[in-house]
Amino acid sequence: VLLVVSSGGLVQAGGSLMPLCSASCLTIRIYATGWFCQSPGEEREFVAATSWSGGTKHYADSVKGRFTISRDNPKNTAYLQMKSLKPEDTAVYYCAAPTPGAPPGANPAQYTYWGQGTQVTVSS
Repeated sequence: VLLVVSSGGLVQAGGSLMPLCSASCLTIRIYATGWFCQSPGEEREFVAATSWSGGTKHYADSVKGRFTISRDNPKNTAYLQMKSLKPEDTAVYYCAAPTPGAPPGANPAQYTYWGQGTQVTVSS
């Protein structure tokens, strides 16, 4: 299983980014997908998660109304639309998948497969 995260970057406060999580060697449509972030010296934190169908979505309180998690199963890709970015959103963002059929969750320990992460930097 390989998850590749891309399309982070540098943006000014109030701007937008949309990291992608592309899967190979697996059929992503049978996996829930989660996004997490981690700043230097901090623990990995939950951002958002979606069921394999996209019918169930969860968000951290800090990103509700600003971030949207979505997926395109035929393209084996998941997305994290990030709007109204704040300097405190600066972190490395990771996508992850649990075992097939497992529900989306907020605990990193629930996830088996991890992408390599992409840096998101928001300047003030």
